[in-house]
Amino acid sequence: QVQLVESGGGLVQPGGSLRLSCAASGSIFSVNAMGWYRQAPGKQHQLVAVMTRGGSTNYADSVKGRFTISRDNAKNTVYLQMNSLKPEDTNVYYCNAQFRTYVSWGQGTQVTVSS
Repeated sequence: QVQLVESGGGLVQPGGSLRLSCAASGSIFSVNAMGWYRQAPGKQHQLVAVMTRGGSTNYADSVKGRFTISRDNAKNTVYLQMNSLKPEDTNVYYCNAQFRTYVSWGQGTQVTVSS
């Protein structure tokens, strides 16, 4: 199974930007969809952004216009560009890949937005 590793999280001031990366251990060419989720302590995963194999995207209302998901098939990597960050964006962000027969999750990367 393909493993996912996130990176790029950290501490940023409100209004700042971060770019998260999700590197897959194998090809993502045939993946049905890849996305980013976030999870607060004690709560379920919340969809942030998703991109289908065909390139269609969907975003949570709270991040529309601020976050952009993209992918580089040659590098087997998915990105989440996060601009105009707000304190309420603070969370652990997880990468997700939906293959035909299984779903893979990364280990998560912490994003903290604070002054």
